[in-house]
Amino acid sequence: MVNNASNGGEQAAGTDAKSEASAQGPGIHVLGQYIKDLSFENPSAPNSLRPASANPSLDVNVNVNARPIADGQFEVELKLDAKASRGDETLFVTEVVYAGLFQIRNVPQEHLHPIILIECPRLLFPFARQILADATRQGGFPPLMIDPVDFAALYRQRAAQAQADAPTTA
Repeated sequence: MVNNASNGGEQAAGTDAKSEASAQGPGIHVLGQYIKDLSFENPSAPNSLRPASANPSLDVNVNVNARPIADGQFEVELKLDAKASRGDETLFVTEVVYAGLFQIRNVPQEHLHPIILIECPRLLFPFARQILADATRQGGFPPLMIDPVDFAALYRQRAAQAQADAPTTA
């Protein structure tokens, strides 16, 4: 029987934590997830809740931001906001900023940015979507079920925009 080092015994060769971490493959670990901001406004209540013959127009926006926290740890924020209106009347405005703390290990540097801005928000999305659905339902409206988001397309669009905004040298 081999005792572990914390009990004063000898540790088996090649099983220290550092070699175990480097021997593992790439990984994304969710260390925590949380609401950073949540708002729901029903500015025309109770008139906004009356039956109407026309469906409201709905404007939904999705944004992703990330920042490093520590070595290999990143906070990723997924912001979903929606506005429903009927003509000039605003029925509701809602927003959630849902974030996660992710540990990303053993990923080549060239793959890190896409993982942070595609895979991490993909993991957060179902939770943020449910929060908005619950908020609109509690506000007196049918639950707002946002369609799934293609975060890879959003990433490519953002990269193309950044490239277009970059100054060109002559």
